[in-house]
Amino acid sequence: MTQPSDRTDAALVLFSGGQDSATCLAWALARYARVETIGFDYGQRHAVELSCRAPLRAGLAGLRDWGARLGPDHLIDLTAGIGALGATAMTAEQAIVMTDEGLPNTFVPGRNLLFLTYAAALAWRRGLRRIVAGVCETDYSGYPDCRDDTIKAMQLPLNLGMQRRFVLETPLMWRDKAATWALADRLGGAPLVSLIVEGTHTCYLGDRTRRHDWGYGCAACPACDLRAGGWARWRSGQGE
Repeated sequence: MTQPSDRTDAALVLFSGGQDSATCLAWALARYARVETIGFDYGQRHAVELSCRAPLRAGLAGLRDWGARLGPDHLIDLTAGIGALGATAMTAEQAIVMTDEGLPNTFVPGRNLLFLTYAAALAWRRGLRRIVAGVCETDYSGYPDCRDDTIKAMQLPLNLGMQRRFVLETPLMWRDKAATWALADRLGGAPLVSLIVEGTHTCYLGDRTRRHDWGYGCAACPACDLRAGGWARWRSGQGE
């Protein structure tokens, strides 16, 4: 089997259909000549995010010269694997609460580690060196697999186990949600901000019936709180 060449000017973006991953996709499109996306169906309660992915990709392709840079999308079915590990409030109809370990019960153990492993396996086959993820530990839900130390540690076994020089890039790691909105504005101006407001999904409960200034959601779950708070701080900083 002929291996594809290592394209240092190409990237694979973990793209869920949410605000953070859409911003990361725009960030990658602004930097790399070729960008592919990967998403995961893991039985998430807010599976509506998956239906947002294609329209978002189409919208991003219409901005700047990004259409020429946007490559194929890949959707991976992990419903059997993650579902077999037990239900959480992210995958089942449960009230969202804090556990005795100090973590929200929306935490799916190992989820991002699995995502990165699958992404690296696909990147290996596609000849992509850079893997971009929208994880963050500045303004987040407290998940340990979103932390900088975890991502840095994960890069080593992926490189050793696949004999590649992957670079795990996390452009949002040290940005809070206000700074994430500001980054979207810098990357694509009002059209990109509008696309993210209208087209992305963040709400853990999968609610797209209620429209707010910052987008759709229940306005009560932790994800909505973070998104709404970041929007308010960003808009306040603009003097609006």
